[in-house]
Amino acid sequence: MLPIKDLNRSLTTPHVTRLIIIVNIVIFIVFWLSNVNILLNERFAVEIENKFIMIPDDIVHGQRLYTLITSMFMHDPSGIIDGFLHLAGNMLFLYVFGDNVEDVFGHIGYFFFYIFCGLASAFAYIASVLYLTYPVDLTIGVLGASGAISGVLGAYVVLYPKARILALIFYFILPIPAIIFLGFWFLLQWLYALFEVGGNVAWWAHIGGFIAGMILAAVFGLRRKKARERKVHL
Repeated sequence: MLPIKDLNRSLTTPHVTRLIIIVNIVIFIVFWLSNVNILLNERFAVEIENKFIMIPDDIVHGQRLYTLITSMFMHDPSGIIDGFLHLAGNMLFLYVFGDNVEDVFGHIGYFFFYIFCGLASAFAYIASVLYLTYPVDLTIGVLGASGAISGVLGAYVVLYPKARILALIFYFILPIPAIIFLGFWFLLQWLYALFEVGGNVAWWAHIGGFIAGMILAAVFGLRRKKARERKVHL
């Protein structure tokens, strides 16, 4: 089940969402081209991995904390097909849902919202490794924008639960209320996490990011949305 677009027009241009998409794509291309010795060389790709990918063990020990942020703008290029699909899926979800969330929070507020959700997702993943799941090597690197984008999804379902999402389901394109589409997506994350489906996916990061997005939207977003709607009606 893939989102194609939402039938929920934003009132402002989503500059930050577009910039985040561009940054993720550019970093992936540079990372991949270096990894296959086309641009720069493989040593440069290794340097990127060593410096900017989050290692949970480092975070637990208070080291290289900046990687909590840098890793959320990176996708693994080592398997080009899997890496491209991971990037494409993330950017599709961000493109469909990000503009309306940015519309509510404003450009600057949305940027900090996005970063906060990414941080929340990272800490949720680390906590799950330490306390909830089977033993996992804490020295294995973690990267990807999924956690932060999950926060965008969580905010969207709070702010626009009745908005219609055009979704591809098997061979059909159907309009589905956001609360059903995103509720089903969130349920899948729980099921995948509980049954350890796909050991190389940080499902708990998705869950943590989604919950963080819901909380921020409920506390700050709904109030901003109502204030904006009053201005529009005036």
